[in-house]
Amino acid sequence: MSSPKDKTVSLRTERVKRAGGKTPPVSRSGFPATRLRRNRRADWSRRLVRETTLTTDDLIWPIFLIEGEAKRSAIAAMPGVERLSIDLAVKAAEEATSLGLPAIALFPNTNPALRDDAASEALNPGNLVCRAVRAIKSAAPDIGIICDVALDPYTSHGHDGLLVDGEIDNDLTVEVLIAQALVQAEAGCDILAPSDMMDGRIGAIRAALEENGFANTQLLAYAAKYASASYGPFRDAVGSSSMLRGDKRTYQMDPANGAEALREVALDIAEGADMVMVKPGLAYLDIVWRVKEAFGVPTLVYQTSGEYSMIGAAAMSGWIDRERVMLESLIACKRAGADAIFTYFALEAAKLLKAKA
Repeated sequence: MSSPKDKTVSLRTERVKRAGGKTPPVSRSGFPATRLRRNRRADWSRRLVRETTLTTDDLIWPIFLIEGEAKRSAIAAMPGVERLSIDLAVKAAEEATSLGLPAIALFPNTNPALRDDAASEALNPGNLVCRAVRAIKSAAPDIGIICDVALDPYTSHGHDGLLVDGEIDNDLTVEVLIAQALVQAEAGCDILAPSDMMDGRIGAIRAALEENGFANTQLLAYAAKYASASYGPFRDAVGSSSMLRGDKRTYQMDPANGAEALREVALDIAEGADMVMVKPGLAYLDIVWRVKEAFGVPTLVYQTSGEYSMIGAAAMSGWIDRERVMLESLIACKRAGADAIFTYFALEAAKLLKAKA
């Protein structure tokens, strides 16, 4: 019985005969002169020609906060993620620093007794987030702290803005967001991240920062935040899901729209944003690509709680390899043009990347 090698030799001999005894010329424009698999044959070669690289510098770790001391609370919809009291959040920040993560993002689970229709607790200099910023800055001064500028963790109705006659009032909300941003900047927050999607808030906050001596405080605009169904676990984590009245489609973007995202980004850049965000991640990587190609500004992406939970649940069921899919999803964000990624996998991914270094 002839082997595959014998058959290959026979085919080559037949080609020579057809060419009058001469070896036929090899095409220089395609196969077999071009064999893309050559560069894939060995691990060292694959690493040598790799186009996209993921490092700890690309990862931002969202941390959920709760009141108390030495207290942690599991989030059922996000296995492996916990709410942390401030003292434990400080330790988490120190660990993140040791792993080389450049920044963390803080999100509070506010006591329901402190929530009201006016989001008053958002303006309290002694609120959970502001106390956490001061404590972390004191213990881990080399890590960046990002604070969410939005009212949903503080409102009794779960919306990112103020409700007036059943509708979100854009301009009144912006006034409260300005005050919230100044409180967080005063606490020592490095990057303010308005995630509310109100019109005009970036310019208004930038002007207030300049006027109040915070010219160096950075603004990360959630410029293209979509009304996605993948935020559910996050809302559970911050305690707003059971309070939310209606939905957020009047201010968050329609998932069907792409060109509109470019308009949103252009406006936020013009108003003074230092960085822009696209949220969610994997289902919106086309938007990340378009934003980066169109504007060339620092572009971040948020791998949402729903994305995290879907990967985690499939892995727990044994259907996928958790580590490989996790890293693949993060590489996809980088390949699409993201400069950094908000991800609940940040600590886990950082440990893996450090071990492989």
